[in-house]
Amino acid sequence: MFNSTRIPKSSASASAVALRDVRKVYGRGDRTVVALDGINVGLAVGSFTAVMGPSGSGKSTFLNVAAGLDRPSAGTVTLGDTELADLSERRLTVLRRERIGFVFQAFNLLPSLTVAQNISLPLRLDGHRPRRSAVREVAARVGLEQRLRHRPSQLSGGQQQRVAIARALAMDPIAMLFDEPTSALDPEMISEVLDVMVDLAREGMTMMVVTHEMGFASKVAHRVIFMDKGEIVEDADKADFFGKPRSERAQKFLSKILSH
Repeated sequence: MFNSTRIPKSSASASAVALRDVRKVYGRGDRTVVALDGINVGLAVGSFTAVMGPSGSGKSTFLNVAAGLDRPSAGTVTLGDTELADLSERRLTVLRRERIGFVFQAFNLLPSLTVAQNISLPLRLDGHRPRRSAVREVAARVGLEQRLRHRPSQLSGGQQQRVAIARALAMDPIAMLFDEPTSALDPEMISEVLDVMVDLAREGMTMMVVTHEMGFASKVAHRVIFMDKGEIVEDADKADFFGKPRSERAQKFLSKILSH
């Protein structure tokens, strides 16, 4: 889209992101917390994976490790055809910025910059000068082509999160990872963000989303990963997960969520 020089992307036959025997431990000695234990996941190109589980189950750590924002204590993480353990911190930063679009719970926009400047920031950090037409094009994908000169303080929460999505899209990533992207939004703003994500899924974007939006996940996801205590308890087709989860932990989780 932006004609930037990139690290070559993987072929469509490979996983966009793959984690093998991943373990993540925080702390030292007797004061350790096992955040992830024995994670094995591959995201097929064009797939949409919903990640669910109770608070503290390791979902955000899982996403951070998958995106290269945090290194695993053991195991391997591969983006496209590149294993992250082989990279220096500088090379990892470049790879992560070019291959993975990450959308946080908080919008993380720079308040002094306009929408257009926030969207183009990753490219400018890589030394590129994006065309205005290209910035306008990616803004149009999230319905913000009329807001390019606005600053974050002039936007609603839903619009700010859509700017964050556009910023992640600007580098034309091989996968998009979302960490509860609607949790900071008022209820009436949630649908406008979810609608953008539905459109991206229809376009074939590889996506993994931590979410408690059950209706959204059951409609859009191809696959559901359910986590608890740092482990993947279930990894199933959405119909199987929502229709008849195998584990007692997933059954209890769904009954609590769906009863509200």
